[in-house]
Amino acid sequence: MKRILTALLLGILFLSIFVAVAPKSLAQQSIDWWSTFRHDTTHTAYSTSTGPTTNTLLWSYATGNSVSYSSPAVLNGVVFVGSNDHYLYALNAANGAYIWSYKTGSSIDSSPAVANGIVYVGSEDHKVYAINATNGSKLWSFSTGDKVESSPAVANDIVYVGSDDGKVYAIYAQTGTKDWSFSAGNAVVSSPAVANGVVYVGSEDNNVYALNAATGSKIWSYATSGSVDGSPAVWNGTVYIGSDDNSVYALSVQTGTRVWSFGTGNYVVSCPAVANGVVFIGSEDDNVYALNAESGSKIWSYNTGNQVESSPSVVNGLVYVGSDDDNVYALNASTGGTVWTYGTTNLVDSSPAVANGVVYVGSVDNSVYAFGTITIPQPSPYQPPIPEFQGKAVTFTLVAIVAFASFAVIAANKKSIRERRP
Repeated sequence: MKRILTALLLGILFLSIFVAVAPKSLAQQSIDWWSTFRHDTTHTAYSTSTGPTTNTLLWSYATGNSVSYSSPAVLNGVVFVGSNDHYLYALNAANGAYIWSYKTGSSIDSSPAVANGIVYVGSEDHKVYAINATNGSKLWSFSTGDKVESSPAVANDIVYVGSDDGKVYAIYAQTGTKDWSFSAGNAVVSSPAVANGVVYVGSEDNNVYALNAATGSKIWSYATSGSVDGSPAVWNGTVYIGSDDNSVYALSVQTGTRVWSFGTGNYVVSCPAVANGVVFIGSEDDNVYALNAESGSKIWSYNTGNQVESSPSVVNGLVYVGSDDDNVYALNASTGGTVWTYGTTNLVDSSPAVANGVVYVGSVDNSVYAFGTITIPQPSPYQPPIPEFQGKAVTFTLVAIVAFASFAVIAANKKSIRERRP
């Protein structure tokens, strides 16, 4: 009995040490996935991942039509992206292999958001879809009154999205039923950002809105002089957004008052990225701008060969962005110098997503591109690592078992000693 308990004790002890170390190892090698448009619900488009310093093509995947404004979401080794062939695609992030596709009733310019095993995306068939991320089956769809070009944001189990019917919708993420809607004065192509219980979004009625995320009531609005098709970024108490009045705005999150504005030479449809006190944004005047986040003063500008409707992403000191000159650019975030370019065969209006050393972006040439090299061995699609809290729970359980087994061994030893006494 003593030998059996001792062997059991050693086995459990070894297993508990392994489980205790495993979550730590996974945490040390955690991947900063890009699970939604502009990386997260604040839309800063900043990631702690690494990004490629050369234009090495990892893979490309051809869809049946242009991948224009839909931008990839990347989570647990899978790339999700929409196409104007009406399909939402799931592709292996490491090699571009097809996993599944789901056909909607029209083009998909909306960018998918992935949360809790569900992919949310809008379609020009006037609907918002919830698709099972594992197998591509439809869970629900929600009908609006017009095209859904806006990209969903998911926060606190609510999906926030705009529609060309002039409304912002809050939809229960699990059931697809409406929580609330807010009526703007014109189409809402802008994609909502959500921060600290507030939804920020633009409209073609020329306004930027701040809405209570729980009720949909208006907190404030700010009127620009042009349509606001771009999407806001929220950082350090400020909302950054562009307008078709050729300007970039910085607004107070509390009151909506203007902190500063910066004038470009044409419409600003591109969405801002914010990192390290700098705002990066494109303009249809062919330039990418780097602006001081506090003052709005220009740090640098970079002229591409055509208008920039793609939205920049910032990773590891690099800015990734597409242009209507058919190129994908990597720029030095500090100086605006060219690090690399890659020529597709048509416009690049899709916005780059960066995860695990790789840049993913679509092109109007019908393809999705991946540049770089996988830096951390990623999980097989739909086989994500055990969450750290589960690892801790298992560790706690095994420690308890070890303690129980230890008492059992001690008790057995004492009994054996008593039995040997004369």
